[in-house]
Amino acid sequence: MKGVRGARLVAAGVVPAELALGVCLLAGVRIPAAALIGAEGAVLAAFVLEAVVLGRLWRAGRQGGSGRRESLGTALRAVVPERVRRLLAHEVRAMHSLGLWLLRRRHAVPRGALAVPYTGPQTAMMYGLLFVSVVETVMLALLIPWPAVHRIMLVLDVYGVLLVLALHASCVTRPHVVGVDGSLRIRYGALFDLRVPAAAITAVRVERRFPEGGLIQLHADGVLDLAVGSQTTVAVELTAPLCFVRPLGGRGQARVVRFHADDPGAVVAALTRGRTAPSPFPDLPG
Repeated sequence: MKGVRGARLVAAGVVPAELALGVCLLAGVRIPAAALIGAEGAVLAAFVLEAVVLGRLWRAGRQGGSGRRESLGTALRAVVPERVRRLLAHEVRAMHSLGLWLLRRRHAVPRGALAVPYTGPQTAMMYGLLFVSVVETVMLALLIPWPAVHRIMLVLDVYGVLLVLALHASCVTRPHVVGVDGSLRIRYGALFDLRVPAAAITAVRVERRFPEGGLIQLHADGVLDLAVGSQTTVAVELTAPLCFVRPLGGRGQARVVRFHADDPGAVVAALTRGRTAPSPFPDLPG
């Protein structure tokens, strides 16, 4: 549908444009009234187009027998590009994690489950990056002579500092989780989340490796590395390839998952204990 393609292009462009305008306004930059009215008019027209296309898709879903929420979800997925949705969702979850961090709470750790921290190798780096960002903010404030540019850079730098804090907070408040049934949830902040059922695990062991590259790496042999500080400490072998989703929506399958835990021995012990525990129903397999 041409309308859907056009709406997707508009959605991909209107978000950064509105953010740029918002940064300028927050920075106190004086924007000519004609330019401001024109920009806001373009944004409003874009939102009207989005609303019209969403309404058509929603009505089509309702006529097809779908519920209201399901129809709305289908319409949003059709109009808003997945990468845009995921970037916005990651940012919202990171800011939520910052609130949890301040309240000293954790996200989705059930009672009786083992929370597994993994931030050890990156904590010093995160605080170092935070320090550098603060120093950069101060230095730019002293060096930039143009008030408008200075205010824009100040807003961007403060927001960057906030994002660094939110990223670290999301890793602290969203640990890996070993369930009482021997299941495993592997996470990296708000960016990565993989649930591994207990029945899908065939073996688990402490295995320290130092893979090169980025955060998430899928090798040709089906081994997935989720490295923190360029290291992994636990390897989990699976009964069959398990699907996972990358931060921006890319899909893959892994038959072995290697990830970092600050205390890998506790993870292996908890997974082994949960998988070999007797079944609460004697007539059923454990």
